[in-house]
Amino acid sequence: MSNAVDELLRESRIWRAGDNYDRGDCLPSGFAELDAALPGGGWPNGALTELLHANPGIGELQLVLPALARLSRTGRWIALVAPPQIPYAPALAAHGVDLSRLLLVHPRAGSDTLWALEQAMRSGSCAAVLAWPRRAGDKQLRRLQLAAETGRCWGLLFRDATAAQERSPAALRIALQGEVDTDTRVDLLKVQ
Repeated sequence: MSNAVDELLRESRIWRAGDNYDRGDCLPSGFAELDAALPGGGWPNGALTELLHANPGIGELQLVLPALARLSRTGRWIALVAPPQIPYAPALAAHGVDLSRLLLVHPRAGSDTLWALEQAMRSGSCAAVLAWPRRAGDKQLRRLQLAAETGRCWGLLFRDATAAQERSPAALRIALQGEVDTDTRVDLLKVQ
């Protein structure tokens, strides 16, 4: 029996608590202090990340722009699904994002948002998929996590701070606190 367990534990596809991502599987955030705190030294690629905040517009997108700029030069797409505001293209370009690799997806119904997210992540054609879902249950989040793994995509969900009380299979959960035009506090709630 122990031989079978030992054999399973040697299997590279099995995740073990405490395992960190290899640096090759992580995207540098562009912020040295944040990279030092994140497992593997950056954002987990092929995984789901949640940024939880109570006040939209406190710098949540600024936090991921350096990584998005880098990803936009890989030849894969960056999809923004159901953004609450139309992104300001000159600001994205000023941060180095290649606008020709950016897709804006506006699902007709709110229920289509999670489906669009899953399809974009699973496809393998997107380097990153960003979304602002109003609601996402545990099962839906698990499907998104698996889609990110399958498509080797960085799935990034911007959610209300109240979601911190819910279970989530996301590899990384970060709480952001602050006000518009002030410093933003970053708290790591969950890292795998």
